[in-house]
Amino acid sequence: MKLKFTKMHGAGNDFVVIDGINQHVAFSAAQWKALADRRFGIGADQILVVEKPQTPSIDFRYRIYNADGGEVEQCGNGSRAFVKFVIDKGLTDKQAIRVETMSGVIEPVLESDGRVTVDMGAPILQPADVPFSTQGLQGRTEGNDILWPLDVNGKDLWISVVSMGNPHAVQVVADVETAPVLADGPLIEHHPRFPRRVNAGFMQVLDRHRIKLRVFERGAGETLACGTGACAAVVAGIRRGLLDSPVTVSTRGGELSIAWEGGTAPVRMTGPAVTVFDGEIEIAQLD
Repeated sequence: MKLKFTKMHGAGNDFVVIDGINQHVAFSAAQWKALADRRFGIGADQILVVEKPQTPSIDFRYRIYNADGGEVEQCGNGSRAFVKFVIDKGLTDKQAIRVETMSGVIEPVLESDGRVTVDMGAPILQPADVPFSTQGLQGRTEGNDILWPLDVNGKDLWISVVSMGNPHAVQVVADVETAPVLADGPLIEHHPRFPRRVNAGFMQVLDRHRIKLRVFERGAGETLACGTGACAAVVAGIRRGLLDSPVTVSTRGGELSIAWEGGTAPVRMTGPAVTVFDGEIEIAQLD
């Protein structure tokens, strides 16, 4: 079958976006993986599918597949691409929409300058809910946060554990350019203390309102930007007493603005959403 799609990106985090309302979309993990392949498919960090909502008060349902073919709970940069896509394709005439995801409802808004602001909801901070196993570990307090030691390559990395609908392990590094993202990232992602795997964030604090960030994403590897990773890093930095809201997050693909007032307040993320091209591809039958 032929599939119509749009290639998009948010600060370099790139997506294949698919209208699942006006065309039938039901593929296997192998087919999603093939679509995301950069040599034999379209190429993307994540594939985003627009569907009809399951709840009357919601505008759309949002499904996310990583480059490895697995479905995941949330994608922050993707949520910005999502709202631009549904507006550009005439699926809605609203500038603000409510979207249901596997992890809950998000509320993206298209701003007058073309950027998109997303209410990402409140961060999840209890380790068991991330989920992260603290059994046998002794945490240490820093500010209002508890850091946990994570044994990686025989050394303890002190991490903040945060969920933005998907799990994140955030560590502070002296220099993100020399941080062992590609060496430690896969080990953190698959660490047995994270039963659903985890996104590994490497944060360099520049001042109280600016950080640099690299993220090794679960199921995708290092990406040029990670929206939920930026949210998790800022939450961790504010809780540790290192940052004040709002915070500009510099990634390898561009800048995001993250605001959080603490506690149960929602995290708000603002950043770009760019359409690259529209296309059509033949979907092969795969096991």
